[in-house]
Amino acid sequence: MKRFGLIGAALALALSFGNAQAAHVLVVLSDSDHLELKDGKTFRTGFYLNELMQPVKALLDAGHEVSFATPLGRAPSLDRGSVDPMYFGGDAQALRAHQALLDKLALTAPDKSPVLSLERVAQIGYDRFDAVYVPGGHAPMQDLLASPALGRLLSDFHAKGKTTALVCHGPIALLSTLPDAAGFAAALADGRRVSAPPQWIYRGYRVTVISDREEEIAKPQLGGGAMKFYPQAALQAAGVRYQSNVESWTPQVVSDRELITGQNPASAPGVAAELLRRLR
Repeated sequence: MKRFGLIGAALALALSFGNAQAAHVLVVLSDSDHLELKDGKTFRTGFYLNELMQPVKALLDAGHEVSFATPLGRAPSLDRGSVDPMYFGGDAQALRAHQALLDKLALTAPDKSPVLSLERVAQIGYDRFDAVYVPGGHAPMQDLLASPALGRLLSDFHAKGKTTALVCHGPIALLSTLPDAAGFAAALADGRRVSAPPQWIYRGYRVTVISDREEEIAKPQLGGGAMKFYPQAALQAAGVRYQSNVESWTPQVVSDRELITGQNPASAPGVAAELLRRLR
């Protein structure tokens, strides 16, 4: 009840300033601080700093309200490898500003994080939110892709045509809406041939996600490990129409119906801009 009260108070505060255009955006992150790789190896990860905070800062600067959730309501983890000026166009000052905002929000502090569980979000009501945003980092590959609670939320947003934005590894979360998302992911991990039901809600959507080519380029950061499968191949197997950039690591944003997807870390500002345009 305390967290619900905080959300209500924040909403009331926004309204008290007369911002009739203010929207309420739910940011969904992973509970996981690691990704399980092949051969029993693991990779320490979480969310990417710029992929979370560039859109969040843009939303807050525009006067919108932002709430945060993970499947279990745990404080999310920051991928320390993402704390690098290269993800902010080489601007160390911009990195510090976004890091300071993250610290102010206390998202990663286990004892005071404002993060809700997706069960609590459902209790509050999906209609309280105007859009949802899922950032990347490798962590969504661990739990968001098969989260039943996230599948219910995304299915509701899809049915109502409400803006759903995802970036880098974040779009893998779309698989959570499959009738048997866990089985689909397990089959991919085992190297079995898979396909989604013809009636899957995102079948035929134009979507981007970090490409197989970019995953291969970034493979050394896994420390000698290998991912069980790549998100591009997984989403294509499910039935999306994948769209990639021409040059690796350049921005790529794809919009189709309620979905906004960004391909890689460099795409986060573009996703934020399109999200803001939709909210206006």
